[in-house]
Amino acid sequence: MRIIDIREITQPISSPIRNAYIDFSKMTTSLVAVVTDVVRDGRRVVGYGFNSNGRYGQGGLIRERFRDRVLEADPESLLDDRGDNLDPHKVWAAMMRNEKPGGHGERSVAVGTLDMAVWDAVAKVAGQPLFRLLAERAGREADPRVFVYAAGGYYYPGKDDAALRAEMRGYLDRGYTVVKMKIGGAPIEEDRRRIEAVLDEIGSQAQLAVDANGRFDLETAIAYAKMLRDYPLFWYEEAGDPLDYALQAALSEFYPRPMATGENLFSHQDARNLLRYGGMRPDRDWLQFDCALSYGLVEYLRTLDVLAQFGWSPGRCIPHGGHQMSLNIAAGLGLGGNESYPDLFQPYGGFPDDVRVEDGHIVMPEPPGIGFEGKADLIPVMRQLAE
Repeated sequence: MRIIDIREITQPISSPIRNAYIDFSKMTTSLVAVVTDVVRDGRRVVGYGFNSNGRYGQGGLIRERFRDRVLEADPESLLDDRGDNLDPHKVWAAMMRNEKPGGHGERSVAVGTLDMAVWDAVAKVAGQPLFRLLAERAGREADPRVFVYAAGGYYYPGKDDAALRAEMRGYLDRGYTVVKMKIGGAPIEEDRRRIEAVLDEIGSQAQLAVDANGRFDLETAIAYAKMLRDYPLFWYEEAGDPLDYALQAALSEFYPRPMATGENLFSHQDARNLLRYGGMRPDRDWLQFDCALSYGLVEYLRTLDVLAQFGWSPGRCIPHGGHQMSLNIAAGLGLGGNESYPDLFQPYGGFPDDVRVEDGHIVMPEPPGIGFEGKADLIPVMRQLAE
């Protein structure tokens, strides 16, 4: 078999929402298709991928560097040992040929987007859901039941506490038991009021996580920690700059409850530095590395190896991004769960149409691949690119 084409289109996922750091009024994503010469059930096998929200489309890098390296490689050099399927690790190596170490930036997003499409193609050629293929290769039992939480609570023009409460109530009504809201985009007392409004709305039905999106300096992060520790939060997320490990370490002295970070770390080396210097606590804290932003699953497997070296369980990982790729990794490799965007960043966010949230969990669907074909508003957009 061989890859006969790789296609990319940059699509808008714009919205008037904002977090503490950015607004999404001009946000884009790259949609990619890895087209193979394999035919299954009368249809050419195409693997699809896209990058997570919060980072812009990567069309320039994909078209100028990474696409051509794969297409120009000897097709046999990209195959597994049996020669009947792609080897994602070999495809990854071809993409990264002649790239210097470090300086991850947007490069990691471009590679992660392509890597997602490669894994989708591999699982389709194998005739397996990706989560079962991953579990089989890891020598473990796949668990199709995955914890998910609802991410939202963004700042929005004209959005008052009543609207925020209604949003969170909607997530509970759909079966979620953990919801997340943004903080840091308003004065601390206003955020306190917003938090209390949500806690009053959800009561004992759910837990609340809060996310500062890396906005705070140390003084502000500590001030929020002192305020937040009064509440039974699920976690306090990304208080400061993602590379400020000293700030994260200092914060643990002021906030005894769970914290979360890692969505803006894009390599296993960054993950290693977080565990070395960030004061993260493996008994309570959460790691949010997102494969679609950090060189893909091939690199994510290296990150999981780093976690094991530091005594961390993969069960402490709940990836950022709300996409089905991480959902498959969670089910296949035993992560702690996955983020979900029930209403945002459509048609890319959310689950296949027949998947329902019950008691904060979903059960994985079983079609081959990542599962994009089960999402009626997404798969036509994908097929328009490739077929």
